[in-house]
Amino acid sequence: MIVVTGATGNIGRPLTRALAAAGEQVTAVSRNPAEVPDGVRHVVADLSDPKSLAPALTGAKSLFLLLSGDLHAAGSNPADTVRLAADHGVRRVVLLSTLGVVTRPFGPTRIMMSALEGEVRDSGLDWAVLRPGGFASNALWWAESVRRHGLVAAPFGDVGVPVVDPADIADVAAACLLDDRHSEGVYELTGPQVVTPREQAAALAEVLGTPVRFHEFTRAEAKAGMVKMMPGELADDTLDILGAPTPDEVRVRPDVEQVLGRAPRSFADWARRHVEAFR
Repeated sequence: MIVVTGATGNIGRPLTRALAAAGEQVTAVSRNPAEVPDGVRHVVADLSDPKSLAPALTGAKSLFLLLSGDLHAAGSNPADTVRLAADHGVRRVVLLSTLGVVTRPFGPTRIMMSALEGEVRDSGLDWAVLRPGGFASNALWWAESVRRHGLVAAPFGDVGVPVVDPADIADVAAACLLDDRHSEGVYELTGPQVVTPREQAAALAEVLGTPVRFHEFTRAEAKAGMVKMMPGELADDTLDILGAPTPDEVRVRPDVEQVLGRAPRSFADWARRHVEAFR
């Protein structure tokens, strides 16, 4: 059995579907009750209390570990989850980390994630680590304004990074969970090219078949909206990356293609699959 945490999110949902389609027994874990594919067991657990995960881990062979940012902010110890998995006989852990542990290693969240990578490597379990960059799905922040006003509003309109499709992250995670060749693999995951917010707006207009205007926020305007959803420190950190990405943050990685044997999906590919969210 394979346990998938964060199973109702942008990565966990397609990962759960892929594993179930491959004939695996899957336990989907989320904080709240949720619908899951036929044949998939669902367990409600909150990783801020690792012991709540114990019922899901009983009989499991592998664990996909996805931790939300608020777990770090709450001061919990995610390493407890790794130790709990080992105590329950789990033999393989695939950890969703972040590219930031190598591109900007000094932020509090990235320091904690780097330490968790170390816990996973030293756990005695089979392991793999995934380090994605920015997500294409962050464009969903604009969905309401596109639906209502045909508008994308964002800072740094002409500064981009190679955003990765969460479905590609899920596909790489499935490969790491199912294929021994990826044992002790560390994969840095990006999309196929740098794409700016203005270019993302144009891609949305193309798939919608209607105009989508772009308005460039100032940094202060962007932060005022972001602090409604995240701590101010994280908002500043995110804006630093969006406004002045380092050469390493704009570098396209080959890892998706190396693992999957195909090119990574583009932002336009993501937009075509999610167009209804913007109508």
